[in-house]
Amino acid sequence: MADNLHAVRREKLARRRAAGDAYPNDFRPAHSIAELRAAHENKTRDALAAEKNAAKIAGRVMLRRTMGKAVFLTVQSGGADLQIYANARTLGEDSFAEFRNLDIGDIIGAEGELFMTQTGELTARAASWRLLVKSLLPPPEKFHGLADAEARYRRRYISLATNPGEREIFVKRAAIIRRIREFFYARGYLEVETPVLQPIPGGAAARPFTTRCNALGCDFYLRIAQELYIKRLLAGGFERVFELGRNFRNEGVSSRHNPEFTMLEFNAAYQTGEDFMLLTEELLHGLAVEVAGGETVLYRGRELSFARPFARLSPAEALLRCNPKYAPKDLEDAAFLRARLAALGAPDAAGEEFSAEASAGELQLALFEAEAESSLHNPTFIVDYPASSSPLARRNPSAPEKAERFELFAAGRELVNGFSEQNDPDAQAEVFRGQAAKKAAGDSEAMHYDEDYITALQYGLPPNAGGGVGIDRLAMLLTGSPSIRDVIFFPQLRPAEGG
Repeated sequence: MADNLHAVRREKLARRRAAGDAYPNDFRPAHSIAELRAAHENKTRDALAAEKNAAKIAGRVMLRRTMGKAVFLTVQSGGADLQIYANARTLGEDSFAEFRNLDIGDIIGAEGELFMTQTGELTARAASWRLLVKSLLPPPEKFHGLADAEARYRRRYISLATNPGEREIFVKRAAIIRRIREFFYARGYLEVETPVLQPIPGGAAARPFTTRCNALGCDFYLRIAQELYIKRLLAGGFERVFELGRNFRNEGVSSRHNPEFTMLEFNAAYQTGEDFMLLTEELLHGLAVEVAGGETVLYRGRELSFARPFARLSPAEALLRCNPKYAPKDLEDAAFLRARLAALGAPDAAGEEFSAEASAGELQLALFEAEAESSLHNPTFIVDYPASSSPLARRNPSAPEKAERFELFAAGRELVNGFSEQNDPDAQAEVFRGQAAKKAAGDSEAMHYDEDYITALQYGLPPNAGGGVGIDRLAMLLTGSPSIRDVIFFPQLRPAEGG
């Protein structure tokens, strides 16, 4: 059936080509449909008739109804729709015959006068019209959109055209990004761009993608994080910088993970992790109010409160709240923690059993991730991370086994990672050597030794704090979207069967 419809549309296009330009680009709409609706849809029939308002619009045909010798089309543009009325007396027999033969999905331009139908529908009475684009493929049934989620992701272009709710998600995502820029501009931050192709993948514990640069004759990595290059800029004298950019991690794909994702990274000299927790609260509270309409948003049927201040817990405190059966001393006992992780079947970051060298702090953090993380619904800062799990963070001077680091969790997922940055070149070099040893032992997510970064620290990196926000996960929360694929225009998918 679809093949027959395609063939019929092809025949219509062939006749159009024979008559002249089949894809003209000389029609200029004078009005947007949204503007017309905002200005006129609440007027009375008599008031609208007296004003004789002209409309010159373009849009995609979404609905067609024939009523005797008249045709009503609904056209859509920019997320808004307008009804167009036409008859043979106004258009002439030939033009009207073509008008009533339009297909759903065609894009047309039309001019006419606005009026209100007896049922109160704002409508343009077509005095003239033109076919601008012939749609060759029939849209989903009745143009109600693609029902299958994977089909929506693969053919986002048709899903956006047929699903106003989906379009609104991306409008809100754009508002989030605009608000973030305004937030940092207002606080004296400079927006920067750092390399996507990097000789050493750094700034996070993750498996990278590799690629080849033919001109330079060497391999590069797609960046897994912006952090190390942003801190190089602080060493160069820029004291407040931020970047909104793409990162790439060659890891799992799920409702929360996409191999290509957007991160906000921001760093400021003479700030601490404590300062950045307060800054993060201010940023996210403002986004919720301005983009989602209030400090409490609805996510998957549950209220999510961005009211300040956000809660603060250590991994141990979160575990005790999640599982009251634990005793505080158990969570300091490496043997107990190892046994509990084994019972849960929780592997380490590399998917293997924890090494004999793993500290109680590392095991406690792993148990937090396995048991407590998913229970953190309202925004909650987790603090007092073990230094061994935070290779780029400054150690807490009063408790050297801990890092001055925080992560923010909301709706059971990590949203923000930040810390007071390590700026001691010797201390950082020692950590890098330890990471390199882990990589040599087979840990694919351990960091490389970045000699150039150590050189930058030796020239002098001001004391500073840094933070990173996952934009895709943030957009999920503020738009009520269950999957990361719902907030990325074109998420990565397995190749479709049959090519």
